[in-house]
Amino acid sequence: MKPSAAFKAFLAIMIWGASFVATKIVLREVSPLAVITLRFGTGIVVLACVVAARREWKWPQRNDIGWLIFLGLNGITVHQLLQANGLVTTTATNSGWIVALVPIFSALLAWMILHERFGRLKVLGLVIASVGALLVISRGQLSHGLLNIPATPGDFLMLLSSPNWALFTVLSKRMIGTTQRVMSPALTLTYVMALGWLAILPLFLISGSWMDLPRLTPAGWGGVLFLGLLCSGAAYILWYDALNVAGASQVAAFLYIEPFVTLIVAALLIGEKVTWATLAGGATILLGVWLVNRPTTPSVVRSARHAESRA
Repeated sequence: MKPSAAFKAFLAIMIWGASFVATKIVLREVSPLAVITLRFGTGIVVLACVVAARREWKWPQRNDIGWLIFLGLNGITVHQLLQANGLVTTTATNSGWIVALVPIFSALLAWMILHERFGRLKVLGLVIASVGALLVISRGQLSHGLLNIPATPGDFLMLLSSPNWALFTVLSKRMIGTTQRVMSPALTLTYVMALGWLAILPLFLISGSWMDLPRLTPAGWGGVLFLGLLCSGAAYILWYDALNVAGASQVAAFLYIEPFVTLIVAALLIGEKVTWATLAGGATILLGVWLVNRPTTPSVVRSARHAESRA
């Protein structure tokens, strides 16, 4: 991999790793609906400007509009409502580890929907990752019984967001494959993000969440701009640029860094404690994810497409 491509992929992962921490900071001042609306409203502007600068603007074909709407509702509206509300009661660190399960669910859905192979090694990886997830969401209190899992409602919502995002990833893979001759991946993502944001907007207005905006401090606005300009805008551009000059499997390897970035940034900026359960569970999750994605090239590509499709 060229050093420039490696740097871009690494920078994108650094930005995404800090996104849960930035969201926690903004949630101290405004509602989850306000965070989502501001973040993706800003992100759409960034992506639209890049698409315009690259002269990639095209109208979608009529038979693609329904899929774009569905992906917007699934990947932006539902997914972000789960994560933003989840972060109200769970930690940024836990969120980073739980979201690392996405490739596991993606592999399962690819097996069910795309009929990709799911061999014994993948089954082993699934079991190992599940044990790691139980450690993380239970805060290591497995002896208290399954009824006490997860430890907070936020952990449960974050756990729900993982298969939801996996569904988005698998369907996006098919969508981008069928529209690439007509629309670039960046343009497809712009439409998906815009449609998901438009579905959130009525909820934002009706709920009165717009009245939260005057409460935003400079730190809160800083978090909003970081989420919108960098997480939902620049990071995608960096990731796509890296994928254009490097192999998908090479770029996908950087995804394993993301939970560690979240852990470090959360400890430094908002004082989240690092427990043995978090570290042991996180390491176990990564081992399981690695086993699921290791055997065949398509599985590694799926991990790359997970990050390509993020919103």
